[in-house]
Amino acid sequence: MLPAVGILEQARKARDPRFDGRIFIGVRTTGIYCRPVCRVKLPRAENVGFFDSAAAATEAGYRPCLRCRPEAAPGTPAWQGTSTTVQRALQLIDEGVLDQDNVEALSTLLGVTSRHLTRLFTRHVGASPKTIAQTRRLQFAKRLIDETRMPMTDIALSAGYGGLRPFNDHFKQTYNRSPRELRKVLDQACPQEQLTLRLSYRKPYDFHGLLNFYAIRATPGVEIANESYERSFMLDGESGRFSVHKDGSSLVCNIAGGSSRSL
Repeated sequence: MLPAVGILEQARKARDPRFDGRIFIGVRTTGIYCRPVCRVKLPRAENVGFFDSAAAATEAGYRPCLRCRPEAAPGTPAWQGTSTTVQRALQLIDEGVLDQDNVEALSTLLGVTSRHLTRLFTRHVGASPKTIAQTRRLQFAKRLIDETRMPMTDIALSAGYGGLRPFNDHFKQTYNRSPRELRKVLDQACPQEQLTLRLSYRKPYDFHGLLNFYAIRATPGVEIANESYERSFMLDGESGRFSVHKDGSSLVCNIAGGSSRSL
């Protein structure tokens, strides 16, 4: 847990968007953790704690807020500048290594013992490798539930769960309700042909500057960059296409085709 120094408390009271995704706030009286921009009534200072990642808040026993949706916070590697071993491990976890294997297998890939790896994670990230992987799966699945009409089985596989049972168990343990109860779109029987995700970001991220950069470097027949960025791809032997455009303070990513399990 981060020390409750003045700058973090000021950011919390101001709901400063510059800290969104950089810190998470655990409320001891409710057992819930929030983004600093959450619009709920501010709890008393003595009842909150600060964490540098959602996984660290989870490790401390807090549940994610259903109102501000921590899984939708703009991503920032809170562990930038930490040990090389931790950075490599996080990259492998992001690639889904722990979706199929255990921490011992991850440690073997890194050439360290599982005990040493867990110690490094506790020191640099504030959470174990297992909690990091579980939080990653949970957050991605929660976004798919909120923002798409994908069937639950496809969501479970896309997020890295082995099947519906561990998927349902993890959600009930975290949210005290099933994935179906959390879903905003009730028409689950009709999956959409196109997947749409909203991606939050913080200033000074310059989307139009990136579009100009890609426009002069676009691969003909593969990429298009004008008011949006579009690209074709191949995943698990299935072709698809995605596009990204700006909508207010978010980016909207539309994905068509490809393998849902490889998302």
